[in-house]
Amino acid sequence: MQSEPKASLVGEEYEVEVGPVAHGGHCIARTGEGQVLFVRHALPGERVVARVTEGEEGARFLRADAVRVLDASKDRVEAPCPFSGPGKCGGCDWQHAAPGAQRRLKAEVITEQLARLAGLTPAEAGWDGTVEPAPGDKVARGEVPAWRTRVQYAVDEQGRPGLRRHRSHEVEPIDHCLIAAPGVTELGVEKREWPQIAGVEAIAATGSSDRQVVLTPRPGGRLPIVELDRPVSVLRVSESRGRDRTRLVHRVHGRPFVRERAAGRTWRVGEAGFWQVHPKAADVLVEAVMQGLMPRQGETALDLYCGVGLFAGAIAERVGERGAVLGIESSKRAVEDARHNLQDLDRVRVEHGKVEQVLPRTGITEADLIVLDPPRAGAGKETVTRLAALGARRIVYVACDPAALARDLKYFREEGYSPRRTRAFDLFPVTHHVECVAVLEPVAKRS
Repeated sequence: MQSEPKASLVGEEYEVEVGPVAHGGHCIARTGEGQVLFVRHALPGERVVARVTEGEEGARFLRADAVRVLDASKDRVEAPCPFSGPGKCGGCDWQHAAPGAQRRLKAEVITEQLARLAGLTPAEAGWDGTVEPAPGDKVARGEVPAWRTRVQYAVDEQGRPGLRRHRSHEVEPIDHCLIAAPGVTELGVEKREWPQIAGVEAIAATGSSDRQVVLTPRPGGRLPIVELDRPVSVLRVSESRGRDRTRLVHRVHGRPFVRERAAGRTWRVGEAGFWQVHPKAADVLVEAVMQGLMPRQGETALDLYCGVGLFAGAIAERVGERGAVLGIESSKRAVEDARHNLQDLDRVRVEHGKVEQVLPRTGITEADLIVLDPPRAGAGKETVTRLAALGARRIVYVACDPAALARDLKYFREEGYSPRRTRAFDLFPVTHHVECVAVLEPVAKRS
C-alpha cells in the first residue's frame, strides 16, 4: 500500500529568529512547529520572514529565503549587486554582509566543522580563529572585490548570458558580474547574445594578457563567430559518445591554454587543468604550503592531486638536485601541462591517474614531505591511511571545503598525525567558500 504524498510547503512563509550560520551559505532557524529552516539571505540574530523554496511536511529540514527583514543585524549591508537576492543569481552567498562579517561567518563554520567532524577546538587545530583576506581584497563596507578570473556564464533560450539561480538550472540574465576580474569584464561577454550556445566560460590569466572563452553549444547548435572586445582564444566543448560521457574540448582558434604566473614561474594551463580563480590565490597558497613543509635539501616529496604542478615546482626548487618530487594527477591534460611546466626540473616526475590507484603502484614506502590538495570531497580514509604509513615528517593539506578537511583530520589523528598549524584564507569573497591549509606532524614528534 502506497503512502499518501506529503504536502509541499514551497511558498509558505514563517516569521523566524535567525540562528547560527551553517556550512553552505545559509543560517539555521526553526518554524513554530520546530521544523529546521536553512535560510539564505539572512544573518545570525536577525528576525525575518522566510519563504520556503524547497521542502514538504515532515521533512527533516526546509530550505528558505529571507524575503523581508524585520530586525536587521548591524553586519547587514545593502547588496551592491542588483542580481543578488531571493530567487536571483545563486553565485554569491554573502552580498548582504559587510566584508569583515563575511570572514567571521566563515570562521564560525570552520570552528563548527572542526568540532563536529574532527573533535578539535581551534587551539587543538593550531588555528587562531581568523580567516585572512587575500592581499588587496580589503574593500569598504558595501563593496565587493573583483576577483574571479574564471566565470562560467549560462545562456538562456533567448541567447542571453547570465548565471544560474540557487539550486536551479534557470538562468538569471545579467549585464555585469561584480566579482568578475577586470580581465573577464573587459571581454564583454555579457553585452552580447549567444544564439545556439548553452554556456560560455571566460578566462583571464593572471600575469599574462591571455584571454580565453570556452563555448558549449546546445545539442545540434552551431558555433557563432566570436567577436569580443579583446583578442581571445576560442575553444569548443563536446561530449564523447562513450559510457562516461567525457567532456572533450577542441581548439577553434588561438592557443589551447593560458599562461599563468605564480611562484616565480610561468605555468601553462589547458582547459581541463585546475588553476585557482583568485588572482592572488596561487602565490598565497604556495607561501603557506612552503612555510608548512619547510623543505630541506635532498628530501623526497609527494604532491598529490598536483594539477599543473604548482606545489611540485616550488618544492623541487627547495629540495635541490639531490631531492626528488613525485606528482600524481587524474586529469590527463593537466599531467601534460605539469610535465611541460616542470621540464627543466629533472628531479620531478608526474604520474597520471587517481591517487588511490597510482600511489600503491609506485612502490614508494616512505617520503619526507607530502602535500595534498584533493577535490571537494576530500582524500578519504583509505588514502589518509596509506599516506600516514609513509612516515613523512610534515604533511600539508590544502582544502577548499572545511567539512572534508575536518573529516580527513580525524582520519589522520587516528593514524598518528595531528595538526601543528592551520590557516584559513578568504580566496572566494562574497561566497561561502573558504580555503584552509593545515600542517600535520607525527604526534610523537610534537614538542
